[in-house]
Amino acid sequence: MSACLLCGSDRFAPLFRASDRLFHTTTREFAVVRCSQCGLVRLDPQPDPEELRRYYPDSYWFAPDQSAASRLEEAYRRLVLRDHVRFVEQSLRHSRARGPLLDVGSGGGLFLRLMRQRGFRAVGLDFSREAAAISWRQQQAPAVCAMLENAPFSAESLAGLTMFHVLEHLYDPRAYLSAARDLLAADGRLVVQVPNAACWQFRLLGRSWNGVDVPRHLFDFRDRDVEKLMEQCGFEVLRRKYFSLRDNPAGLASSLAPSLDPMARRVRGLKESGRARLLRDLTYFALVVASLPFTVLEAAFRAGSTVMIEARRR
Repeated sequence: MSACLLCGSDRFAPLFRASDRLFHTTTREFAVVRCSQCGLVRLDPQPDPEELRRYYPDSYWFAPDQSAASRLEEAYRRLVLRDHVRFVEQSLRHSRARGPLLDVGSGGGLFLRLMRQRGFRAVGLDFSREAAAISWRQQQAPAVCAMLENAPFSAESLAGLTMFHVLEHLYDPRAYLSAARDLLAADGRLVVQVPNAACWQFRLLGRSWNGVDVPRHLFDFRDRDVEKLMEQCGFEVLRRKYFSLRDNPAGLASSLAPSLDPMARRVRGLKESGRARLLRDLTYFALVVASLPFTVLEAAFRAGSTVMIEARRR
């Protein structure tokens, strides 16, 4: 068992064992443990890179097609992504930095398109060539295929950098944060979002909480864990947000009924007629709406199932 990412301790307590509840890429069970000193939760042992790649299905992002269900899903995603767009837009408006916005882990590029429609020079970065191609082709948003440490941008050239649900997937999140600091201009803004392991959902649902996402999530950060990591990498935390209209209600719905999750059904290649797909999507959407009151309440107590953090270079 390796040392804790945050505090260096080698003492851990087992929490539970779990498998891939959402995408069913494997039946293998993985151990989730908590650091006995600082409380950071993580997968241990972590699968090696070659094995981990097998747990990321093809089309691990949203790519709309021409079906009615897909058009409905894209309209819904555009609506709920406004939450992210407003947060990032406010961050950039309050900054003196000039330069493009880089979205790390940009997937199919819908967030990029929404930011570009608001007048920002937004560029995506993803490890998947297919995702970058979809961003160019379907969203008319430029994206490059690379890791952040090798991103084709000059030092201190970016006004902003976003990482939505990226850090929890990385073997070394500190390396990405350090690379982000090098790329950001003076007063540039970093916006990070992760599932929040200090949320009520994790306390109530444990291994069934969607934010655990075994085995793809190598770390399960609490809000204070991310802040400590960011501060260690030379950032000053400015703002936090514990509610995401895109992620919090949908995360609870997927925790309670993973078989209804639209992306999970698509990734698993389930054979569905157009009518059956639309019916399941509407049922899932109803569950998302029903999840709203609880997720708003937990966020009001700073215990939302995600946390979005704005920071700048110290």
